[in-house]
Amino acid sequence: MNALRFRRAALAVSAVAILPLTLTACGDGDKKDAAAGPSASEPAAPAASSTPSDMTPMNGPFGPGCAGVPKEGKGSFDGMAKDPVATAASNNPALSTLVTAVKKAGLVDTLNNAKNITVFAPTNDAFAKLPKADLDAVLADKAKLTDILTYHVVGEKLAPKQLENGTYPTLQKSTLTTAGSGEAYKVNDTSNVVCGNVPTANATVYIVDTVLMPKK
Repeated sequence: MNALRFRRAALAVSAVAILPLTLTACGDGDKKDAAAGPSASEPAAPAASSTPSDMTPMNGPFGPGCAGVPKEGKGSFDGMAKDPVATAASNNPALSTLVTAVKKAGLVDTLNNAKNITVFAPTNDAFAKLPKADLDAVLADKAKLTDILTYHVVGEKLAPKQLENGTYPTLQKSTLTTAGSGEAYKVNDTSNVVCGNVPTANATVYIVDTVLMPKK
């Protein structure tokens, strides 16, 4: 009987000695798990989107002709944005013939003082498509020149989206039409926009490759 009591007492002592070691082992495991972070079975946090929310098409000028615009100075996009449209055009070398025509027609102040307009601005190459005799005759006829130039002006600012399929009244009192999508637009089915959505202080400019003629 004494031997049986001795064995029971020994077992009880062993259990008491083992219990703290077991608890310590469990505690260490918990600490390691906490340090390791969430387990593989937990869902990972969603990755941040790589697409900026403000990346929308046509935020600025577009088209192959924009490559010829000066990178710096008053004739650059930043420079043109600070000046009214006739002044801005005068700083762009590709629009020098148009600027000469505007001055001959006495339209500099009219265009610079207008509010929120769109100007379809023919390049020098666009004017060069006209026979020289015809161009000289137009430049010498102020009334006809005014008629042609004001036909290139719409009395509201047009965003590229509005050019997809539109008909707009001009300052000349007749209408022009626009069509296209993306970065390819035509005016009156004949004149291509080569550099569009160019901002100036009071206008949006679409540089075109053909002079627009008023409808008779």
